[in-house]
Order: sequence, then C-alpha cells, then structure tokens
Amino acid sequence: MSQKKRPSSSQRSSQGKRLSGALRVDEDATFTQPSMSQVQKGLEKLSPSQVNQKTVEVVQYFLVKDQKKIPIRRGDLIKHVIKENRNIYPEIMRRAAHTLDQVFGLKLVEIDTKTHLYILINKLEAAAGGPSLRSANPKTGLLFLILSVIFMKGGVVREGLIWNTLKKLNIDPADSHECFGDVKKLITDEFVRQRYLEYVRVPHTDPPEYELSWGQRADVEVSKTKILEFMGQLHDQDPQSWTQQYREAHGSQTPSQASTSSQR
Repeated sequence: MSQKKRPSSSQRSSQGKRLSGALRVDEDATFTQPSMSQVQKGLEKLSPSQVNQKTVEVVQYFLVKDQKKIPIRRGDLIKHVIKENRNIYPEIMRRAAHTLDQVFGLKLVEIDTKTHLYILINKLEAAAGGPSLRSANPKTGLLFLILSVIFMKGGVVREGLIWNTLKKLNIDPADSHECFGDVKKLITDEFVRQRYLEYVRVPHTDPPEYELSWGQRADVEVSKTKILEFMGQLHDQDPQSWTQQYREAHGSQTPSQASTSSQR
C-alpha cells in the first residue's frame, strides 16, 4: 500500500498561519454589535466588580499593544480579552475609552469602521499638531519629513522621490543607518503596519514601482497646518503661497487642531 506523504514542517507552518488568519477573520465576522437592551441584560448578569475587571483588562491590552503603534483589531480584542462578555462590548469599550482619556490622556479612535481598527492618540501631542521634525525620537522626525514631502507633492509620490530626498540628507535607503537601521524596511514595512503610510504598487510597471501616500493614522494624528508652518519657516515663505496645500490643510484639520492653530 502506498503511504500518504506527510506535509513538511514549512507546509504545516504555512497551513497553520492560514488557519490562524481565517480564525481571526471569523472572530470578527461572527460578531454582531449588541443592542442597548442586550447590553443591559448582559450587565444585569454581572457584578460591578466583574465589569470593572474586564474594563481594566481592555485598557491594559490597549496600552501594551500600542507600544508598537500597530492598530488594534476588534476581532483580536474580542478573542483575547472580551471573550464571553461580548454581549456588553459597547459598555466595556465606553468605560475603557473614558479611563484611557481621564487617567492616561489618550484618545481611543476607530480609524477604520469597516475592518474595525483602533489606535490611541496622545492628547497632548495631538494638541501640538502630532509628530514633528523636532521630535526627540529620530524615527518620528523621519516620518514627519516623509509625510511633509508627500503632502507638498499632492498626496501621492513615487518611492524614488523619497529615496532621493533622503540621500540628500545623507540617509541612504540601501545602507544600514545608525539611528534607523534598515531605512527602507522602516518606511515600507514598519510605518505601513502602523498605518502612517500606504505603500502601493503602481499598476502595469515592470520592473515594479511603488507609490507612497498618507495612511489612516497619519490622517488622524498629523496636522497639515503644522507641516505648512514648517515649510514656510524652511523656505522663508508665507504658508498661504502654497494655495492648494493651504486650502487642504485648513479644510481637513480636526476641531482640536483648528483651535490650536487659531490660538497661535
């Protein structure tokens, strides 16, 4: 009798990853937002201390996951923390958001309502316009520079323009940098996973070419008005001279950013 060939370890690993991914998607796909009456019934079955404990667990989960600045998926939150308490999910999230705001000064924001991705925003940094080139964190300064180039060039740029800009600053994407390490990986992988940037292949290009644009987190965290002010100082020029960018910046800023800008 012929024996069936057993899959190799790499094949089993690949199958495991696919299965894990499918389970993660299903975890969120099977979740239905409970109604107010369902939430109320769920709360009646739990003691106040049980609800508080679950809220604390959610807050801790957000704080730990946010260290890498990668958006948190609702499906992962339900699977690893909420678990059997999903019928009171809205109430737990409301309490967690309140705790994050009042205790830690962090705003919980859902940046994608289709795939349900959450991020935490530092309210003090948001009031100051988000990441800045003057940031004490070199990576944040590099990110601000890249976002500035993209914004000033109309919102989408070929990656070659970014690489050439960095080379002028003695940052070669092909070499390992003392502060940034693998520069290209930092920009096209880490910043992309954090949703600061989008990195998309240009159709019908051979060899393949890619474009960079602002990601969902950047839209929420970064002030375009702040970028224009920086560019004005850099070129000794009135920010309003960039008519299109000025119109976009003052038309897209959040109420808190608009308030901060007017106070200056």
